[in-house]
Amino acid sequence: MARPRADAYSLLPCATSRALASIALSPGLGKDSPHHVRIVEVSPRDGLQNEKQVVPLTTKLELIRRLVEEAGVETVEAGSFVSPKWVPQMADSAAVLEQMTVKQGVSYPFLVPNDRGLVNFLDMVGPKGRAAGRSDEIAIFTAATDAFTKANTNCTIHESLERLSKVTSKALGHGIRVRGYISVVADCPYSGKVNPADVGKIAKTLLEMGCYEISLGDTTGAGTPGQMLNVLNECTRHAPSVRFAAHCHDTFGSAVANVLAMVNAGVRVVDAAVGGLGGCPYSPGASGNVDVESVVYALHESGYDTGLDLDALAQIGAWISQQLDRPNGSSAGRAILARAKVKSQSAKQSKL
Repeated sequence: MARPRADAYSLLPCATSRALASIALSPGLGKDSPHHVRIVEVSPRDGLQNEKQVVPLTTKLELIRRLVEEAGVETVEAGSFVSPKWVPQMADSAAVLEQMTVKQGVSYPFLVPNDRGLVNFLDMVGPKGRAAGRSDEIAIFTAATDAFTKANTNCTIHESLERLSKVTSKALGHGIRVRGYISVVADCPYSGKVNPADVGKIAKTLLEMGCYEISLGDTTGAGTPGQMLNVLNECTRHAPSVRFAAHCHDTFGSAVANVLAMVNAGVRVVDAAVGGLGGCPYSPGASGNVDVESVVYALHESGYDTGLDLDALAQIGAWISQQLDRPNGSSAGRAILARAKVKSQSAKQSKL
C-alpha cells in the first residue's frame, strides 16, 4: 500500500472547545472512569544522553534497577543503538541490554535511529544473541519540521519516514514492538511555531507503518496547554487519544500543565525522567524532561493513578543527581524529601 507523502500537509481546524475546556478539569474529576496513567521513564536514555561527563555502566544499571524494583516503573527506556561518535553516552547500550536486571511484565525499549541500529539490536536480542529475549521493543523518531530533522538526522521529514518505514517493517517481522516519537510538535528552535496539522499528518504515517504508540514531544519546552491540545486534536483524527503519549520539556515551566491538559483530554501515557534529567543537543536552550516526581504528584493529586511509589522516585531522583554531580531538577522531589526529613526529626524528638 502506498504511503502518503509526509510533506503533503494541509491546514486543518484547531482543537475543539471540548478539548480546550479539559485544561480546567477539577482535581479528582472522573474517578468513576479508568484513570490509570502509564509512565514511561526515559531517564536512562533521554535523560543521560546529553550529560557531558561519562556515566558509568554500573550507575546506569543501578538506575534502571531502582526505577523498576523500588518505584514500580513498568516501562523504562533503557538506552539507544546510535553511533557512539554522535552520542557517546549511549556507547555502552549493548552492555546495558545484556546486564540490566530484567523483571517480568516490564518493558525495556531501546531507541534505534536507523537500519544499522536495528540490526545491532536484533543481533543482541535474537535467539542466539547475548541478550536473547531481554527486550522486545524499540523506539524510532522523526520530527515535525524539516529544519529540525536535517539538524538531527541530516535528512528531510519525508526521507526520515522512508527510512523508518523499512526499520519498522523489519522490526515487526521479528516480533519487535515499535513506538514512535515526533519531536518539536509545538515549537522548533529553527522554524518557530509548528502547524498542528503537520504533526497529525506525520502521526498518521507512523501509525500506518505499525507504531503501536506515538509520543508527542514538546522538545523545546515552549509549548502551552492550548498548543499541545491543538496537536493532540489533529492526531486523534487518525487514532484514539490512548494511542498517544505526552513528552514534555520544562524550559518555560509549563510541562506539568501541558501533561495534565493532555491527560485530561484522554492521553494515558506520559514520558518523564527522575530529577528532570535530559536535554537535546539539537534544541539550544531547552531544559530537561519534565521530572517524573512532579508529574506523578500532580496526577495523583488530580485523581489519577500511576501505580508508582512517589517517595521512592524522590529518593532515586536525589541519588542520580548526586551521582551526576548536578542539582536535583525536581521541585516536587526536593519538597518530598524535605518533608520526610522534618517528619523524621519530629519523630526522633518525640521519643526523647
